Amino acid sequence: MSTSPGLRRQIVLSLSAMVLGVILLSVVGSYVFYALAMAYLPGSISDNWMPSRVELAWIGGTTLAALTLAGWVAVRLSRRILTPLNSVAHSLREIAQGNLQARATLDRHAQGETAQLVHDFNDMAKRLQSVTREREFWNAAIAHELRTPVTILRGRLQGLAEGVFSPDAELFNGLLRQVDGLNRLIEDLRVLSLNDSGHLELDLAPTDVMREVSVVVQAFATRLAARGFQLHIDGDVPIPVVCDAIRIRQALMALLDNALKHAQPGALRVRAHLENGLCSLSVEDDGPGLSPDLAAFVFEAFRRGDPSRARSSGGSGLGLAVVEAIAKAHGGCALCRPSAAGGTVFTLQWPAMGEGSA
Repeated sequence: MSTSPGLRRQIVLSLSAMVLGVILLSVVGSYVFYALAMAYLPGSISDNWMPSRVELAWIGGTTLAALTLAGWVAVRLSRRILTPLNSVAHSLREIAQGNLQARATLDRHAQGETAQLVHDFNDMAKRLQSVTREREFWNAAIAHELRTPVTILRGRLQGLAEGVFSPDAELFNGLLRQVDGLNRLIEDLRVLSLNDSGHLELDLAPTDVMREVSVVVQAFATRLAARGFQLHIDGDVPIPVVCDAIRIRQALMALLDNALKHAQPGALRVRAHLENGLCSLSVEDDGPGLSPDLAAFVFEAFRRGDPSRARSSGGSGLGLAVVEAIAKAHGGCALCRPSAAGGTVFTLQWPAMGEGSA
């Protein structure tokens, strides 16, 4: 925070100093003038209401000195007030015309509120530029994620229409998988958009977490086994909490889907437990683990550990972002840490009594 005097105080002090200077120049200066005139030029003092030449010269000099003092104070105040304001106004026009790199210049004379205004404006401009870049990135990423399944669907349907493909069950199942993938992508985007706008509402109700874990694990069991994963569930007793069961189920599905796509085959442990009023739901794999650089932004949307992965093997890059959004909506958080086996532990944690959106 700036330690320079406030703008109001600067104006008051400057104007007070100017008035005091003019008073001293007029009153004290007049005493000095007449004292010197009476001592050395007594004949120069007028004895009527018309001032003499010497007195006129003194009046003119005093007026000129007072105007000079007032002008000097005005220039100093204008430098401290108008210069940063003009810089901000110019930068605003630049930004309005599309130049998001425009920044206001912090003049050395700027102090107090004007200096703070320049700092705040530049911070706002940086955030606006960052948001714009993020929006452009999101638009490009969404277009990329939608293009692949739509292209596949169009190719298969065109092949069916032209008689290239035979309308068998395998083909239709493939088309349904692409549609399911699109549905998941759209739902993930909807969750993230609602969370960013603060409108991700939850249907909170008493829920047995272990029951929801069992439902999700049962749905993934075949796929996990086919990939060589040995599934272990820790916590077979009922765990009553307050949450949105559908959203918690969605988050766990995203964690298992992430393990299915990125973890190496091996043990996969799903744990749920209560501790200190918090419910923790975690998925732990045996590797290959995450680098510290990747772990720092693993919950950001459209972030993949291996950018070269195709969508079919690398996922949409939204799953873990959805997990964090659901955790925050419940008043909790999503965590990522290395496991003792060399893999990664992803944890969804929230207050057991429910403190999220209603």
